[in-house]
Amino acid sequence: MKSLQQKMFGEFASGNLNDKVNQANKEYLKIIHQREVYPTDEAVQKLEVFDEELQNSSISGEEVLNRLIEFGAPATVAQLGGRYFGFVNGNAVPAGLAAKSLATYWDQNSAMHVLSPITSKLETVAERWLKDLFGLPDSTAAGFVSGTSAANLCGLAAGRFRILQRAGWDVNENGLNGSPKIRIVAGKDAHSTVLKAIGILGLGKANIEWVEVDDQGRMIPDALPTLDEMTLLILQAGNVNSGSFDPFNKICQKANKANAWVHIDGAFGLWAQASNELQYLTKGIGLADSWAVDGHKTLNTPYDSGIVLCKDKDALVSALHMTGSYIVVSKERDGMFYTPEMSRRARGIELWATMKFLGKNGIDEMVTGLHHRAKQFATEISEINGFHVPNDVVFNQVLIQCDSDELTAKTMELIQHYRDCWVGGAMWKGKKVIRVSVCSWATTEEDISISVKSFEKALREVQSLESV
Repeated sequence: MKSLQQKMFGEFASGNLNDKVNQANKEYLKIIHQREVYPTDEAVQKLEVFDEELQNSSISGEEVLNRLIEFGAPATVAQLGGRYFGFVNGNAVPAGLAAKSLATYWDQNSAMHVLSPITSKLETVAERWLKDLFGLPDSTAAGFVSGTSAANLCGLAAGRFRILQRAGWDVNENGLNGSPKIRIVAGKDAHSTVLKAIGILGLGKANIEWVEVDDQGRMIPDALPTLDEMTLLILQAGNVNSGSFDPFNKICQKANKANAWVHIDGAFGLWAQASNELQYLTKGIGLADSWAVDGHKTLNTPYDSGIVLCKDKDALVSALHMTGSYIVVSKERDGMFYTPEMSRRARGIELWATMKFLGKNGIDEMVTGLHHRAKQFATEISEINGFHVPNDVVFNQVLIQCDSDELTAKTMELIQHYRDCWVGGAMWKGKKVIRVSVCSWATTEEDISISVKSFEKALREVQSLESV
């Protein structure tokens, strides 16, 4: 009987598992744009096959893959297609998806240059490209994290460190007990990940000074409290519902005069800066101190790919400090100093690949294209009696309402049941809405029209049932 080690050496050497995965991936990509967007009830039910006790003996890698291919693939959501609008979930550019697969086989640890020179180099290049695309100061440092949830945490941690350090308090050594008080100022429509980060950092959600917003969720500059050097001000590039942008230029100028720290949550909206048509939305972002953005949303990198950017490199590194006698510090980039983790996968590889494939013009075309498809959705749905669009479609978000909350909810349920497209719901200004997030490079004009027809079909069916 072969030992487990011999067995695994054999599976590596044969390449059979790799061949099987490659073939399965080819078949998946062939059908994903024609498949129903959400898995069928039968496919979801069959996932019960995974509810089993872990066996005692090792099995073949082929058996493991067979289980995933047969029962896992049919239960996936067709996020790689063009009609998934449920959340702000991007597609994946083919070159980025392939690069992720390649990087998976390389299996690099991104903590230090000595662990992976290629990862260190590509992260360095990607950092430079991002600063150029977003028009950020040369001093800006980037950390490559899992998503904007982590990026917000890092940016706010950097702000917390610098504000307290200026006040003569070392938060790393002394903690928050007895520290000078940091003021948190945020718009009333701030994303929940910001609130989560504030809680984790021990700053206290109850301490937030809330600023009034307008009917689109934008912070009202004249409603700002008096800012000072103990203030951590949080702005938003892309409201998760309406897609609106805070007026950065006016607000950041006020904050800079007061020496407040400004953090911008730009999960999907910061990419508007890369579009010639849309960059008016991001005017003034370079006046902030830190930024959070996702690659896996608007840029369409594979999951998971988030980025924290901070123009005060020392504050970011100090907030995420790491020491150890065994650490090999390099003159090149050591990625662990810019993220909470030490060991993490080399997600910078597919980020680099996506940007390299697209180029500046390609990124512009893709980002602008998402906006055009969102505008198309809003235009076509507004022409159908019984639907209303309550938001200004400035980017990629479209909110849709029917004549009552009950009608909106029932219509959304039917749309989800049809599976021609997939959408989610939210509350907007006290009323239920259907939320359409256009985030996929693959979304065509035809995809939008097919989806709008599904909306109309669902509404008419609900109306006919109610009239009986």
